[in-house]
Amino acid sequence: MSTLSQLGINTIRTLSMDGVERANSGHPGTAMAMAPAMYAVWQHDLNFDPADPLWPARDRFVLSIGHASMLLYSTLHLTGVKDIEDGKVVDRPALTVEDLSQFRQLNSRTPGHPEYRFTSGVETTTGPLGQGCGNSVGMAMAEKWLAATYNRPGYELFNYHVTVFCGDGDMMEGVASEAASTAGHLGLGNLTWVYDSNQISIEGSTDLALTENVADRFKAYGWHVQVLDDGNDVDAILAGLKAARAVKDRPSMIVLKTVIGYGAPKKAGTASAHGEPLGVAEIKGAKAAYGWPEDAPDFFVPEGVREHFAEGIGKRGAAASAEWRALFAKYKAEFPKEAAEIELILSGGLPEGWDKDIPVYPADAKGVASRASSGQVLNAVAKNLPWLVGGSADLSPSTKTDIKGEGSFQPEKWGGSYAGRNLHFGVREHAMGSICNGIALSGIRTYGSGFLIFSDYMKAPIRLSAIMELPVLYIFTHDSIGVGEDGPTHQPIEQLAQLRATPEVMTIRPSDANEVAEAWRTLIPLNHKPAVLILSRQNLPTLDRTKYAPASGLAKGAYVLASCEGKPDVILMASGSEVSLVVDAYEKLTAEGIKARVVSVPSFDLFEAQDQAYRDEVLPPDVIGRVAVEQASAFGWDRYTGIGGAIIAMHGFGASAPAALLQKKFGFTPEAVYEAGKAQAARSTAK
Repeated sequence: MSTLSQLGINTIRTLSMDGVERANSGHPGTAMAMAPAMYAVWQHDLNFDPADPLWPARDRFVLSIGHASMLLYSTLHLTGVKDIEDGKVVDRPALTVEDLSQFRQLNSRTPGHPEYRFTSGVETTTGPLGQGCGNSVGMAMAEKWLAATYNRPGYELFNYHVTVFCGDGDMMEGVASEAASTAGHLGLGNLTWVYDSNQISIEGSTDLALTENVADRFKAYGWHVQVLDDGNDVDAILAGLKAARAVKDRPSMIVLKTVIGYGAPKKAGTASAHGEPLGVAEIKGAKAAYGWPEDAPDFFVPEGVREHFAEGIGKRGAAASAEWRALFAKYKAEFPKEAAEIELILSGGLPEGWDKDIPVYPADAKGVASRASSGQVLNAVAKNLPWLVGGSADLSPSTKTDIKGEGSFQPEKWGGSYAGRNLHFGVREHAMGSICNGIALSGIRTYGSGFLIFSDYMKAPIRLSAIMELPVLYIFTHDSIGVGEDGPTHQPIEQLAQLRATPEVMTIRPSDANEVAEAWRTLIPLNHKPAVLILSRQNLPTLDRTKYAPASGLAKGAYVLASCEGKPDVILMASGSEVSLVVDAYEKLTAEGIKARVVSVPSFDLFEAQDQAYRDEVLPPDVIGRVAVEQASAFGWDRYTGIGGAIIAMHGFGASAPAALLQKKFGFTPEAVYEAGKAQAARSTAK
């Protein structure tokens, strides 16, 4: 290895150490251990252009060990990655030395864990361990789908590789195991995980909790596995990376044995090197071990280091990106339709007429389950949005999320193709969420589906979708105690409140087939936030929209479905299947001369986004008689009912019985809503 190569490695180490020390917070040890591997990947292996970090065919690098963020920040600085502003590359560095010195500080470009959108060159937000691993599987799936869908003979537009740095913590997280199993089944030969096996976690040696043979586990998953015993041997690492790329029919794992805090005289190989600053003495000793100038200031970059990276990844990446853009120009001339689709995918746009086949449903007292109407609308949208792909956690017959006639995303040996639009995640809800995030990072529109109760398994990836502003659609069915005989383990209670409480997640629970159609019409254009669609198992009556207000009111989150003339004495409000209950009560109250109003509230999030005038128009502040009905936790409804209003909701975990008996047991009957409405009307008129 050349002197400049070693100098580049040690500069990554020292910048990372200095950043953590200046912040008095962070994780220096992993950066010190993995600097040689980072150098090998970025300088010699990664097909990435620092001057064009949005180049569509670039290789992706994922730091799943997000606590070692200074390892990535130091590398982004040294390789000269350009900044991004408003979705375009600008001629200034993504990170300066000053940015490195502001590690973990307020408003800095170097937050404690890598944040997508905040720092150019960061491909995904990592931090919760295992999520980056899951994202990488989605990224690899996206490349396979793009290649199978858009590549043509002589035009290999998409052939990028995904490389991940992961660690002992990732290997312990269930989401990484779910994702690894999925990747092995799918034969993702465009994916390499480099496992930093330093055998240290916060509590001490990983022998406290992790004693399995990880290499053998991954072999059982169907991965190609290599074990490298020296994390400082750059030549061996490069050979391992090359061998991994050569394996085309399965993902690769490189188990890399490293020493955490390498070079620190007392803390190397110890837990104290993991999650706390080294201290002045240890830094001084480590720098001496690296042959660092004794009088060098903090954040010192020796002469020639930046130029060395420019001659490596800089020159290689510039040539590759220029070649790709020239190829795409020729492709565009020969395949204009496909090129236009690619450009829309990359820009987050939608094709003209994407919603033209969304159906309108006639009134029907029997109705249809909202999961079924959603499946129909999904297929109507998918016909005109060819890059909509998705699937379920082994539940598509129940969630109705198959795209008809579009095949399964599978390798040929399992009877599918990588151009298939139906994804099969297996019973792996957690991985499904993180994989969907990885797919969405490519620009492909994607969805994952399951039962609402199992959204609990997906809390972390849904939250990360929101943090990254990714337009992932989560379709959850079996939304209430209407699930019936499956009992409390399958009857969601608190999940709606949890989803509504998550910032920047658009949650919608439609009341009938036409609200379902409008929900899809509202959700698909959202290209900077995730959406959650909450659907029923049981049939919901399709309201007569010549009698009641049009379902287009859904776009505002809550709307007046039916109302008396003038000021009402009572407002009945509900979401989803309970809207038909309040409509029945409204009709009875109205027949008795009580002035009532029905408000459908499919989305708190959309309603809260409206101006105060509209909200007051729907829910007049001077009307205190109010009833809210929802087969879920009452949490949150008091903002609309007020302190004295009535809330008919769940206060326990349900029971196992036929749905009709459960409705009666827990008070979700027209009679119960009528009585509550009558009492609230009396309260209002007695004011």
